Amino acid sequence: MKKTITLLLVLCFSVLQAQELESLLLAGDDASKLTENYMNPLMKGALYSINGGWYSTAKTHKKFGFDVTISASASFVPNSSLNFIFNPADYEFLATANGETSIPTVMSENGTQTTIDVRIPIDGTNTFKVGSFEMPGGIAEDFPINAVPTPMIQVGVGLPTNTDVKLRYVPKLSFDDDVEASLIGVGLQHDITQYLGPIDRLPIHISVLAAFTRLNATYAINDDSFSDNVSIQNGEADFTMNAWTIQALGSLDFTVITLYGGVGYNQGKSEINIKGDYNLSYDVEDSSGNVVSTISETISNPVNLDFEANGIRTTLGARFNLGPIKIFGDYTFQKFNTLSVGLAVSIR
Repeated sequence: MKKTITLLLVLCFSVLQAQELESLLLAGDDASKLTENYMNPLMKGALYSINGGWYSTAKTHKKFGFDVTISASASFVPNSSLNFIFNPADYEFLATANGETSIPTVMSENGTQTTIDVRIPIDGTNTFKVGSFEMPGGIAEDFPINAVPTPMIQVGVGLPTNTDVKLRYVPKLSFDDDVEASLIGVGLQHDITQYLGPIDRLPIHISVLAAFTRLNATYAINDDSFSDNVSIQNGEADFTMNAWTIQALGSLDFTVITLYGGVGYNQGKSEINIKGDYNLSYDVEDSSGNVVSTISETISNPVNLDFEANGIRTTLGARFNLGPIKIFGDYTFQKFNTLSVGLAVSIR
């Protein structure tokens, strides 16, 4: 089961590996901005997704009660994030070969590549480094739904203070020896119904939750293409995501069904680091557009990008109680709306 969960976790990154992001490095100083625009919905969607699935009731466990939960969250990519506007004025050295102004992002269902032309002045001369590369299309067509998935394994344990401590963990495992991913998180859910007098005799429960999740993923950037004018040594893409959430929870807990919801706030930050040494090859043109020579240069650890996502979230969900087995699903309204479903075994 752990291996299955982890393979689902690295699905995005396994598909992403085939996109050959290293070709964007030919864009020179524009490479970081172009990569940021392309990757933005995946990095933000993952931040919203890993904040899901923390609870299926506002009721906390009795002392030393526990649950083991397997869940999956999927953050849906809004239409506004399926493409980005390519404005040549935003870049120093780039233009689209056919004049395109709308380019698919990584989470688009449009897998069409876009040819990008590069023309970089060579200091102190009247010549230019020139080349072109294929901007990757979207990867969403490889998924059953256009959403960023994040699976979880989570354990909750009741403490003597009507507080649950929650731990989520996906061990570091590999996929095809080139992709690795791991996840760890911790949360605290504290019951406040106990402070509200006779309300604690009703099937109503109110609590507060604070939680943190960290996701790490890496994939090897292999030199599989010999026609893209980029050669690679020790190439690697490294992704790190840190997400926080704080929420007020409420639930109506009946024998067979639980209705629950929450209102709160998300905060998250993610990073992309493209590491290794990359040798880039260009033609050299004079001011009349004649090719006069070729030139190569090597760059190291060329891309370091940060992404942030934050905002209000509202969750509505239901859980079916089949003895110790619980089946639940909820929907969260936020910038990237998120569906979470799961199955839990809960005692006390």
